[in-house]
Amino acid sequence: MLSGTAQYALRAVLYLAEQAAEAPVAAADIAAELDIPDNYLSKILHQLGRAGVLTSARGKHGGFRLAISPGDLTILEVVRQFDPIEEDPRCLLGRPECSDTDPCRAHRRWKEVALEVAEFFANTTAADLLQTSKQA
Repeated sequence: MLSGTAQYALRAVLYLAEQAAEAPVAAADIAAELDIPDNYLSKILHQLGRAGVLTSARGKHGGFRLAISPGDLTILEVVRQFDPIEEDPRCLLGRPECSDTDPCRAHRRWKEVALEVAEFFANTTAADLLQTSKQA
């Protein structure tokens, strides 16, 4: 469902949320911990920084940390930097025009699923996912 880039971004954000550190965490440390290629992750983290999801600091003690508290950071804010999560989903069968009045064969069922997915991303926070993993 999500691109590899969006998955890496979400994993990195959850890692930073779990650390809850005052000091920034180096990109290389995050990459090593999550087994993500360092250069690739660095680009992802910088993009999240430009989007306001992360803050970064340069230098010997530099790195990244969350710019938004885990309880206020929706996973939509992370994922939409890399993958479109649409409230008005595209036609599953690729028709240029597909609506309630002119539906494709999959429209009604797909619309329900796509809206639930969009709602999940918009209403689930990093804190929610961390809490869920602790309960599992």
